[in-house]
Amino acid sequence: MTTHIRKVALVGTGIMGAAIASHILDAGFDLTVHNRTREKAEALLARGAHWADSPAEAAADADVVLTMVGYPSEVEDVYLATDGLIRTAKKGAWLIDLTTSSPQLARDIHDAAEVEDKHAFDCPVTGGEQGALDGTLTLIVGAAEKDVAPVLPLLECFSARRFYFDVPGGGQAAKLCNQVSLASCMVGYADALALAEQSGIDPERVLEVMASGTGGSGASATLAPKSLAGDYRPGFMAEHLRKDIALALQRSEELDITLPGAETAFTLFDMLCQIGGARMGTQALTLLYREEADCVAAGLDWSLLERDEDEHECGCGHDHGEGHECHCGHDHGADHECHCHDH
Repeated sequence: MTTHIRKVALVGTGIMGAAIASHILDAGFDLTVHNRTREKAEALLARGAHWADSPAEAAADADVVLTMVGYPSEVEDVYLATDGLIRTAKKGAWLIDLTTSSPQLARDIHDAAEVEDKHAFDCPVTGGEQGALDGTLTLIVGAAEKDVAPVLPLLECFSARRFYFDVPGGGQAAKLCNQVSLASCMVGYADALALAEQSGIDPERVLEVMASGTGGSGASATLAPKSLAGDYRPGFMAEHLRKDIALALQRSEELDITLPGAETAFTLFDMLCQIGGARMGTQALTLLYREEADCVAAGLDWSLLERDEDEHECGCGHDHGEGHECHCGHDHGADHECHCHDH
């Protein structure tokens, strides 16, 4: 390698993080990993990665620290807590968040890092589990290409395309635009398949028709066949897309615009998560259109919607009582009208 980057840390070895870490090892970087559950990192440790008991320990001697966690609240904790990366990473280190998170939080992390003589930028990814496994992810970078040149050899080892949005938070804003479109496309193909099945025609042939014209999408091409096959294994979990749409809706409120497609998609994905599908793949959305017996066979339970509001658990890990923190990971104050749930 010609780069001066030698030691890399990665926090978060879930579905996406573990695959990214594998490519980093293949490229010859010295890698230290941390995950809340060590078992999810065992395969990487067997290949030569080092284990750290905390993000701070992982970052202590790293030239670059990558994070791939779940929610903005986790990103905030990993970076901005007293023992977070902003304080514990070494001077001059690069801090790169691959999580889909809040544009404002990305700006806050960037600014805090600069004060500490470190370099942080947002870099959410798209491409799903398969893209991570293949090393062909698309990176959406909240910085200019020239400004991140020192770490490009690392980024290139697990990505095929990189788009630069020049300013802190720009990558996150662009990723939310992508997720809004994705969610609406998924609702579109779910509607189409339901209409085809109820009309008594072959839904697979309908997908062929859609693919031959403008009615198709990346979602219908890659995920709809899984829906038809009853394959609901997660390449990207439903609860994470719900979180992304919530972030987009939060941003739309800040901009005083309405995103009706995103609002519809959020309602449906939130329903899927409430009835037990939070950790299924996003293609499980089509189960909402099926008979109850099909849903039960897949592991869903419509009776969960009948809980009293005070007993409702959304799966985001937060209390929905007073001081509720919505899926975007931030407290919006007493006057905030959250898009999380319509009880």
